Parts: sequence; C-alpha cells; structure tokens
Amino acid sequence: MLIKYIIKRIIILIPVLIGISIILFAISKIMPGDPVRTMLPPTIRAEFYDAAYEAMTIRLGLDRPVYEQYFRWLYNFIFLGDFGYSSFFNRAVSDVIAEPLKNTIILNVSVNIVYLLIALPVGIKMAVKRGAFFDNTMQVVSLAAFSLPSFFLALSLIYIFSITLGWLPISGMPNALFLDGFDLYIGWIRHLALPVATLVIISLAGAIRYIRNAMIDALSQDYIRTARSKGLSEKVVIYSHAFRNALIPISTVIVSVVFSLFAGAAITESVFSYNGIGRLLIRAVIAQDRMLIISMNMLFAFLNVTAVLVADIIYGLIDPRIKLK
Repeated sequence: MLIKYIIKRIIILIPVLIGISIILFAISKIMPGDPVRTMLPPTIRAEFYDAAYEAMTIRLGLDRPVYEQYFRWLYNFIFLGDFGYSSFFNRAVSDVIAEPLKNTIILNVSVNIVYLLIALPVGIKMAVKRGAFFDNTMQVVSLAAFSLPSFFLALSLIYIFSITLGWLPISGMPNALFLDGFDLYIGWIRHLALPVATLVIISLAGAIRYIRNAMIDALSQDYIRTARSKGLSEKVVIYSHAFRNALIPISTVIVSVVFSLFAGAAITESVFSYNGIGRLLIRAVIAQDRMLIISMNMLFAFLNVTAVLVADIIYGLIDPRIKLK
C-alpha cells in the first residue's frame, strides 16, 4: 500500500517539475544579454567575428526554434545528464557545478548533524519544562537568533573567533595541495566551524520553537494522561508516546531544513568565501550565465519536490492512516 502511495505522489509531482522547467526556460530567453557574444574570445579579429558568431550559435543550438531548444534541453537534462554549456566559465555546466555541489553537501551534512543533535533535545526539553527558566531563556535566545540577518551573524562570528581570538580562519577552504591525511581533516573542521555555526544558529531559531509547540500539543492529549495514569515513567511517556505523535509536524520542519541547505546558503557561503552551490548561483546571476542559472534552479526545484515526497513518505511511515488515503 505504501509503494502505491509513493508512486501516486511521484506521478503527481512530475507535472510540477515540467511546469517549473517551462517557466525557467522562458525566463532564460527574456534575460538581457547575449550568451554567444559572452563566449566568443575578445581577441577575435573583426573579419572573423561574424563567422565565429554563427558557428557558436549553431554549436549551442540557438539557431533552432525556441520550442525545439526547450525539448532538446529537457531531454538532455533528464536522460543524458547534460545540463548545457556555461557561457561564463566556458565549460559544461555539469563540470562547473561538480566541485561546489560536493562542497555544499559536505557543509550540509555537517550542519544537519549538529542541527539535529541540538534541535530535538532542546525543543523537547522546552516543552517538558514549559514556563520554567530554561524554556523562557531559550525562547528569548531563539527569537533573537531568528531576528539576526545571516550576514551579520557570520561577520560577528568572524570578528570574535577569527579576528579577536584568532582561533579559526576568516574564510576560504582547506587546500588539498598543502594538506593531506589527518591535517586535511583538521583543516576542513577549522574552515567549516564558522559557516556551520552560522547556519545551525539560523536553522535552530525557528526549529526549536516549532518542536516545542508540537510537543506541547502532544503532551496535552488524553492518551498522555492515560499513559501517566498507568504508572509509566516520564521518559516512556515523553519519547514513546508524545514524541512519536509529534513527529508528523516536526518532520516537516526537519525535512525542509535538510533539503533547503542542499540548495546552498548563498549569503553565508559568500561571506566565508566558501566554494558552494549558493555562491556559484550568485556569480552566475551577475555574469548572466543563462544555462547555468536555469540548470541550478532546476536542481533546486528537484530538491524541493524531493523534500515534499520524502515528507509524504515519512508521514506514511509515522501514521499508517495517511498512506491509505
């Protein structure tokens, strides 16, 4: 039954992706600038310019009708893994995004490990200690963190831990040419510390309040009073009964945070000069690199749709009633 439910959700999401692809491709066509002129070398002689321009136009397939360009791009994107050619980097888009995507995944995994280790226990404890000093303090702290712009938080951490204390590098990434083995791992940890701290603090701000509210709602249900009246320990009541039933709303925010970070954190990556997918997107927009922009946005759309699908599957696993609908 769950397999049928998953297949049904995938079929529903396919038209969504197709619609997004049409919109992105249409936007790329009305963007200002000429990708062909961008890709031609500035040193080309004037008498050869027109011939070179025409040859590049044919090479990129821009001499064909717009609808044919779209279907060709979509076919290559889905079935061949060919995302097109970057006019700014003058390389295949897949080659351009390979390294930043790997770096963003490393950053994302690090953030989510720390995020989950902190968000769940803190949110649960806030709900259990509702109205106590810990709950009130964390609510104030989370509200303050939620109000901070990411660039301000990042610059503050740089000032404290890099400039004032000198514990961590200001920005950049570890250089594998000069580091290897254990030193390379230490280099990664040092360079990831501040970006991870920035993203974790921003993600935690709303998440712990969401988890707290979901747990408070679960703890107020009749089945919790019944469980306590049977003499079950408080840990069993909280984690085996209340937390399981609060997982449906909690899983929503966790899944959204996990997949949103895979799309990169453009501001944070830019502040720390971290070669990630978010920083690459900013460079692509500034350079008006159409194919790189629409390919990356299609990737982000796919991640968002996948997040919805994963959330639906989790709902079905947590609550058997959902997968039957």
